[in-house]
Amino acid sequence: MKYETVIGLEVHAEMQTHSKMFCGCPVVDSTQTRPNVAVCPVCAGMPGVLPVVNRQAVEYALRVALALECSVAQTSLFARKNYFYPDLPKGYQISQYEDPLAEHGRLVIDTSAGERLIRITRVHLEEDAGKLTHVEKDGQSYSLVDLNRAGVALLEIVSEPDMRSAEEARAYAEGLRSILRALGVNSGDMEKGVIRFEANISLRPAGSPQLGTRVEVKNLNSFRALERSIAYEVERQAALLDSGAKVDQETLGWDEPNNRTYSQRSKEEAHDYRYFPEPDLPPLVVETEWVDRVRAGLPELPRVRTQRFIREYDLPASDAAVLAAEADVANYFEALVRDARGIAPRLAANFILGEVFAWQKTSGERIDELKVRPAMLADLLERVTQGEITLLTTKTVLAEMLASGRQAADVIGARGLTQISDGVEITRLVAEVIAANPGEMEKYLAGKESVANWFFGQVMRLAGKRANPAMLRAELNRQLAQKRPA
Repeated sequence: MKYETVIGLEVHAEMQTHSKMFCGCPVVDSTQTRPNVAVCPVCAGMPGVLPVVNRQAVEYALRVALALECSVAQTSLFARKNYFYPDLPKGYQISQYEDPLAEHGRLVIDTSAGERLIRITRVHLEEDAGKLTHVEKDGQSYSLVDLNRAGVALLEIVSEPDMRSAEEARAYAEGLRSILRALGVNSGDMEKGVIRFEANISLRPAGSPQLGTRVEVKNLNSFRALERSIAYEVERQAALLDSGAKVDQETLGWDEPNNRTYSQRSKEEAHDYRYFPEPDLPPLVVETEWVDRVRAGLPELPRVRTQRFIREYDLPASDAAVLAAEADVANYFEALVRDARGIAPRLAANFILGEVFAWQKTSGERIDELKVRPAMLADLLERVTQGEITLLTTKTVLAEMLASGRQAADVIGARGLTQISDGVEITRLVAEVIAANPGEMEKYLAGKESVANWFFGQVMRLAGKRANPAMLRAELNRQLAQKRPA
């Protein structure tokens, strides 16, 4: 039987506030900081303490809600979500349930089949749990509890079950992460667990309006894990249905090394959490003026910027999307285009996507840390278009500039990289290469036209990549034509 995949995502994003959601404890990097140092009676759940809402967390949540075109509730309520887990010190989590901060949003994503609109069910505030470290030592198994993360401001973004493939789920997750980063709400460092995806997956007969039994795959912290877990579940559930078995509603974990899901517990419903209004917090009232101020301060979002780059700079969609994904990269590119007089935006984009990104991957530098600022790269690219250096030489010069921070003119002069445009010298170089390779010349004369490109490469190598390409090509064609029999 042919099935349709139905996917909805719940995304949990830690917000980059200075303090936690309901207390004054600092937010620390749980992967680097000594355990249990950022804990107070409030986030440790001691009796008699009272939570206080973090205003910055509410503002960050408003940024996200408005960027996702949600309707913001003037009044929302906090609730207690009751469940036991060793890293949940209070025995409940303060969250929002029936009356969330924002609802009914949307996110447009780009897929191989074109644009898709994914509806957002809700955006709400809550607090994070702590962190468990499982230990196997001397034949014993035990878990250690770190409460540094307990109480950190968390934003939950829940989609409708509108995605139909792992590709769409990844595109949605990537788009959402880009927005969170652009808004300054979340760092997007998935390896540190500050953004986590939970996929609800079910299958139904193609064409059926009835949803199938869903499973939830918890705590996915990479796009790769998200895609692979969905692909595995689609295959697993299809096999079960084809055999006449039923899919159990349950919560699953993802076993990355073995590329499979595993059962954690039966899937809870809302009533299992015994939600009730948080008695220690008043309703959260968001004034219209505050919402308007946040809306007016929203930056240009990555997808909007991508469309503008395509329109204004005539860039391929894939290049525009990469350049627009991060604000710092986008700003670097636009500064380069402004500074590089007479330089085609595509040439500027190619050097950022190629040489600059390759350098960053090796050096680990952020683009705002590079020694080569946009004006310096613009100066280098202008020298290419003016014929001072070749395009091949440009890459050598840029590598030296990125390493040392020297200006293009200094590197070109010191290393003698000025382009060779002397016709006599190019004629000599071509003749020397042809004379030194009679065997290749015989192949060319026998009809192997591709040897001409080989000759071109050999001459360019002999010239130290400095020969004027157009002059070299013309002279090579002239000399090769002379070798052909009349």
